[in-house]
Amino acid sequence: MENYLNELKLKGFSPKTIKCYTYHIEKFLKTITKSRELITNQDIKAYLINLINEGYTSSTIRLTEAALTSFFKKLKIEDLPRPKKAKTLPKVLSKQEIKSLIDVTDNLKHKLAIELLYSSGMRVSEIINLKKSDIDIEKNRLFVRAGKGNKDRITIYSNSLNKRLLKYILTVNSEYLFPGRKGKYTVKSVQKILDIARKKANMQKKVTPHMLRHSFATHLLEQGVDTRIIQKLLGHENIRTTQIYTKVSDASFDKINNPLDNL
Repeated sequence: MENYLNELKLKGFSPKTIKCYTYHIEKFLKTITKSRELITNQDIKAYLINLINEGYTSSTIRLTEAALTSFFKKLKIEDLPRPKKAKTLPKVLSKQEIKSLIDVTDNLKHKLAIELLYSSGMRVSEIINLKKSDIDIEKNRLFVRAGKGNKDRITIYSNSLNKRLLKYILTVNSEYLFPGRKGKYTVKSVQKILDIARKKANMQKKVTPHMLRHSFATHLLEQGVDTRIIQKLLGHENIRTTQIYTKVSDASFDKINNPLDNL
């Protein structure tokens, strides 16, 4: 297992992916009484079918399959059950809901975290790793280092943040923009900020950092920004991933003359 984990690190897998793969592999191995060398395609297939029967989601099944296929790469794993990936739409906040979250947040550090998440479309893992040196105040650009897939990219942020951002940076005695007790903010820290803001704004729905990323993309699309530009800002490898936001945006609905109104 140690050799396998080192192999994943050398291939550039993210810590989150490595943790997920490790969890699913160890979970599988606990159900097997035979040695690794004697494990067959049928053992893995039976395990996945059992997960399906127990009601696990399609994403969990697919992730488990990916982990086991990677670990038992010498096996010719074929005819495995592959549940179709659930086609759920991204959860998006309205502009007014986002404004409410920002308005009720008094702490400058917390407010900037929310504003940057929304105005840059960055993932929460990217925000907590953002360094002061990654900010280009003159051009309102953020340099995202080693994002998903270990890829660098450049994204934007709001012009309106510059004065407060400069004021805040002068108070930060760390290379990270959002320092925490363990050197930098954690994902839980950012989630807690949103939870507090949501309650203050009397919002019943749960708000996650990724919802701000979805909202950024959807609102840009509604403003007429080209899908391929949004793709670059978000760091999507495939344009089809970005096109999911066309199904969420209701801008085109406003142009429809409802038949009932014509009666």
